[in-house]
Amino acid sequence: MRQKKLHPWPVRLTHWLNAACMVCMFMSGWAIYNASPLFSFRFPVSLTVGGWLGGALAWHFAFMWLLLINGAIYVLYGLASRHFKRELLPIGIAALKHDLTDALRFRLVHEKGVYNAVQRLMYWIVLAAGVLIVISGVAIWKPVQLQELVALLGGYDVARYVHFAAMAMIAAFVVIHLVLVILVPKTLVPMITGGVRTPNNEKNGS
Repeated sequence: MRQKKLHPWPVRLTHWLNAACMVCMFMSGWAIYNASPLFSFRFPVSLTVGGWLGGALAWHFAFMWLLLINGAIYVLYGLASRHFKRELLPIGIAALKHDLTDALRFRLVHEKGVYNAVQRLMYWIVLAAGVLIVISGVAIWKPVQLQELVALLGGYDVARYVHFAAMAMIAAFVVIHLVLVILVPKTLVPMITGGVRTPNNEKNGS
């Protein structure tokens, strides 16, 4: 039986590029936030890059384009290769309830190459948050040129809150993702090497 990669190279490449970009986007974004905070707190300077508003914006815009190109490649590959349909669908209510209950009880079994219902839902949520953060970010970047988009989001100030909320959703996903990797470290190696699907994986619908 011909073995198949758990994670094809396009998925691995875009994953790691995305990880590097997200670190820079978070840190530069937090520096931009600190220049005009929405809430009564600021992010520690040690967690920011850019040094000042202009520098932070330069970092943010530079990695924004790399992140957009990388994200577009991932989405196109996911659609063309049927990666999304094969790995992230379906999400049944019963399966979601079962897996969520097991996850909360720390009893969720992880099979290499198989996404459970909770993971599938989380990936769709973070993809939606990614679209939202791009839309709101563009609206904030060009509020005059894209005033119709800004108005659709409820105005410039509301767009900033939407952008922050989308960032918080993505940050929460990253934290949960890292915690799961720490709890199940065997999942990290296949994301580097690609790994292979075993006959048992194939039997379970991987």
